[in-house]
Amino acid sequence: MYSESDIDAAIRAGTLTQDDARKFRAALAAQKGAPAVDEEYVRLLTGFNDIFVSIALLLVLTAVGALTLFTGLPGLWVAAASWGLAEYFTARRRMALPSVLLLLSYCAGIASSLAWFIGIHAGLWGAVALALGAAQPVVMGALLVGPALMGAAAWVHWRRFHVPITVAAGAGGVVLFGLSLLVSLFPGLRAAWPVLLLLSGLGVLALGLKWDMSDPARQTRRADVAFWLHLLAAPLIVHPLFHMLGLLAQTAPGLARAGGAIGVYLALAALALAVDRRALLVSGLAYLLSALGAVLKASGFAGQDLSVTALIAGGSLLVLSVAWHRARALVLAPLPRAMKARLPPL
Repeated sequence: MYSESDIDAAIRAGTLTQDDARKFRAALAAQKGAPAVDEEYVRLLTGFNDIFVSIALLLVLTAVGALTLFTGLPGLWVAAASWGLAEYFTARRRMALPSVLLLLSYCAGIASSLAWFIGIHAGLWGAVALALGAAQPVVMGALLVGPALMGAAAWVHWRRFHVPITVAAGAGGVVLFGLSLLVSLFPGLRAAWPVLLLLSGLGVLALGLKWDMSDPARQTRRADVAFWLHLLAAPLIVHPLFHMLGLLAQTAPGLARAGGAIGVYLALAALALAVDRRALLVSGLAYLLSALGAVLKASGFAGQDLSVTALIAGGSLLVLSVAWHRARALVLAPLPRAMKARLPPL
């Protein structure tokens, strides 16, 4: 019921001392049989009223978008409405799920307005590309304007409301606009989209690690911010990696590619253990099922259907969950002491 952000807010308000908060976390950890640092608390509900309010907000924001279609910029109106509603439900009531919903609708509204404004869907960049030789500064400026405005919009929202998912939403918007504009201006880069997406994911992962390393004990809002950044980075890294291994093709992957995919997943698991974040494991699970199925089929195993594959993958994850701390100890053992000091402790 209580998140790390709530405890942090209570400390700032003087309701709890640092020592009280430490004892409270230790008591919760003792009850759950796991260190508090490993719990990855994510507060999405403070009660059923969150769901009730979220449904009402969805209806209101949908109506705002529909009623403002005639202006040509319904997204801007939705973003403005989301900000106004957040002044009450986020700033005053501190409701978890409505705050996430209002942040996402705000970012979506800004993104759709920017897309309309800079002409992503109006053929503007086709004309700019024709004048590429004579207008290189203009093109480079165009590449920066969308991501910069999206990042600025998210930053302003973060400064006002401090919703942990805001940083990840802003990073996602920057990646979306950056890659969209880049491919629009340089169509030849479309073939390289997996590499571009992978590089973007690694950048978001680095940002998440920066937030994580600023609070290795995970006792402040920074840990919540890092969680959402890791959750965004995971698909940005996993999807292009497995695409390059051929797991997104219509045909079943061969044994070599499937073995490579399993090797990549194991490497991702080692990374997840090192940084104590499970998002990478969840994001690559569908690809792991595909790879395991191909390996079983190639080996002539009798039960090659999805149920056996799911049993192997699910059982492995359950074992890893139970032995998470021991597995982390094995992964952290060869790392330099300075690096281990910046990672969540065992």
